Amino acid sequence: DVRDRVGLLHFNRPEGANAVNPAFSRDLRAAMMGIAYDDNVKAVAVTAAGKIFCGGGDLKEFAGWGADLPRNAHVMLQDFHAAIHQMNRTPKPFVAGVRGAAGGAGLSLMSAFDLVVSSESAKYTLAYTRAGVTPDGTSSYFLARHIGLRRTLDLALTNRVLSADEAEQWGLVNRVVPDDDVDQAAVDLATQLASGATWALGHAKRAVYNGMDHSLETAGEYEAEVITEAMSSHDGQEGIAAFVEKRSPEFE
Repeated sequence: DVRDRVGLLHFNRPEGANAVNPAFSRDLRAAMMGIAYDDNVKAVAVTAAGKIFCGGGDLKEFAGWGADLPRNAHVMLQDFHAAIHQMNRTPKPFVAGVRGAAGGAGLSLMSAFDLVVSSESAKYTLAYTRAGVTPDGTSSYFLARHIGLRRTLDLALTNRVLSADEAEQWGLVNRVVPDDDVDQAAVDLATQLASGATWALGHAKRAVYNGMDHSLETAGEYEAEVITEAMSSHDGQEGIAAFVEKRSPEFE
């Protein structure tokens, strides 16, 4: 759904812990493509039905694949990873509202969001090696960048479970709210972002991610290119004028 320029994406398979399977991955990829090309969407809030945001891979379904497990998993991950790549490339802020738990692929997916609002009782764990497999969902890229290499290795190798408070202290989530408030808090944050200078917000996101992967000189050149483009826009000129004139800006 789209309300107040906010894309509202809701995981709605609570009986299956909103787990990642081929259907989930295809739907998520399609949703991310739709968001990317919908000019009415300026920010996105993602929430989930039930007590678990995303319980990870659907191991019960995987167990039924038999000898086809590696091939089916590979096809599923093409969609799942493509969805995450599209979310990261889209110059719009994505906010996750996490209730209950994010485990395995659910934690990997959550770590790819730009901002995360956590419920007080939420738990976080990678848990891949407990099932004899290795991390996916681009967690090897995002987690270490959020929380550092040693902490990522701790999660990956020991399957440590983090509380919401620990996740906030580690920098895995941005803020913690009461359980009953998490969905609305995520929507409110996305609404706040959607009411601002949305071109600047989206491209600030791109500049930050770009800076992680490039040299100092390349990052600086990209920043100069983007900020001068922002300054040529209505919102850039309006924002500067409003600051000087000590009034609220009227962004387009």
